[in-house]
Amino acid sequence: MKLSEMIGNFRSDPVGSISQWQDKRFLWIFMAALSLFMVILAHSVFQVWLYMRPCEQCVYIRLAFFAMAFGGIVAAIKPSNPALKIVGYLFAIWGSFKGVLYSIKLDKIHHAAHSEDIFGVQGCSPEPTFPFHLPLDKWSPEWFKPTGDCGYDNPIIPDGAQLSSLQKAITDFYSEGWYLWPPAHFMNMAQCTVITFGVILLFLLVAAVCWIVTLVRKRQSAAHEETSGYTGKLA
Repeated sequence: MKLSEMIGNFRSDPVGSISQWQDKRFLWIFMAALSLFMVILAHSVFQVWLYMRPCEQCVYIRLAFFAMAFGGIVAAIKPSNPALKIVGYLFAIWGSFKGVLYSIKLDKIHHAAHSEDIFGVQGCSPEPTFPFHLPLDKWSPEWFKPTGDCGYDNPIIPDGAQLSSLQKAITDFYSEGWYLWPPAHFMNMAQCTVITFGVILLFLLVAAVCWIVTLVRKRQSAAHEETSGYTGKLA
């Protein structure tokens, strides 16, 4: 289907178009790939390569991304299968919703940590408590064990570490913490993840409503056709 045709269909029937889109694998795979990319970026680049230590809320945010990725993978197996789609929605919506909450909490801690509000830095522990009491920090400490303080995500380079020229340049660039644009302290990591989770959550909710509305329409249409056929036979 061409882009112009997709736009035309969306204009004429936005609900039906969104419902049809989610019956394709692309959107589910895209969400799963984006979620995994964010986790790998946080771990392999920021944590391992740039020595930014994850805090308690950070590892919770990773879990939320993993939940979204799992939901996308399950739904992508066969998007037209209602059972798989429902499972995908449950994990994706739960992950994006919890991700918003974790990110908002981390942003509040970040703000307090960089202000004079010494009592605002609460909710950060080296011993995380994951949903459903999953011991993820024991199963995979490299990914889920908090080693840093909430609100402080500047690189902490170990003694004796040999940095490449590129590593040195980037760690110096983020010496005051992770920001979308560090020189201006524009948008910290928590604010960026709030937007990411929020946009995905909004789309998921809209898509779920469109899917439900489409199912109701189909049932009503089928019932109407059945009634019309029965009336025709009587006539």
